[in-house]
Amino acid sequence: MDCPRLALLNAAHEAADTRRNFERELDADLEVFHSPSGELPSGFQYDGFVITGSSASVYWDREWIGELKVWVGDAIRAGLPALGVCFGHQLLADVMGGSVKSMGEYELGYRTVEHDDNSRLFEGIDETMTVFMSHSDHVTEAPPGATVAAKNEYGIQSFQKGRVFAVQFHPEYDMETAEMITRGKSDELPSERIDSVFDGIHEGNYDEARQAKTLFDNFTGFVEAIQHDRLERAESQP
Repeated sequence: MDCPRLALLNAAHEAADTRRNFERELDADLEVFHSPSGELPSGFQYDGFVITGSSASVYWDREWIGELKVWVGDAIRAGLPALGVCFGHQLLADVMGGSVKSMGEYELGYRTVEHDDNSRLFEGIDETMTVFMSHSDHVTEAPPGATVAAKNEYGIQSFQKGRVFAVQFHPEYDMETAEMITRGKSDELPSERIDSVFDGIHEGNYDEARQAKTLFDNFTGFVEAIQHDRLERAESQP
């Protein structure tokens, strides 16, 4: 079976590092679109799609965000499997009828999250997992009919509905990215808070957080299973 073909909707304004991280973690044939530049796929000729994080908020009145929401809604209705990360998690929730609001604070650094061990996305991952967070918005209500798969004291950290999966945290980050993101918050957060986050960016926490990267393989495995079923049905036709 061919490697799954995924559209990577890169919503980051600083696109290069985000693209590098997802290209490293996703075992797929990726076609990359930089959403803030107005780039979107011309159709739905993919096996699935992934939406990255962003410094934007899904409720901002920006043309590119509106256009991205329209494409994503149409892609979901076309049956494409989806994975959203951080901003992508929030955008999927918004498009599917959930609620996204500002937290009025940042969740930043390595944190622990509990998942319910029932989502295919978290197969092989400990129920209490270490992940890196960087967000000031959160999903306050999951979409109607969705299952909340993970949460912590800040709220919903993952949900699933049908072929759509979403996580608030950043399994794609390496230590270099975690340090860069933290440094970028130094104008917004007290120096003591920044120092505390930097203290937590070390090999021990990163090694624990690497387990969460398994969710990328779980997602591509889910996409491949749909591919396989589609091929079997096509071959069984007279």
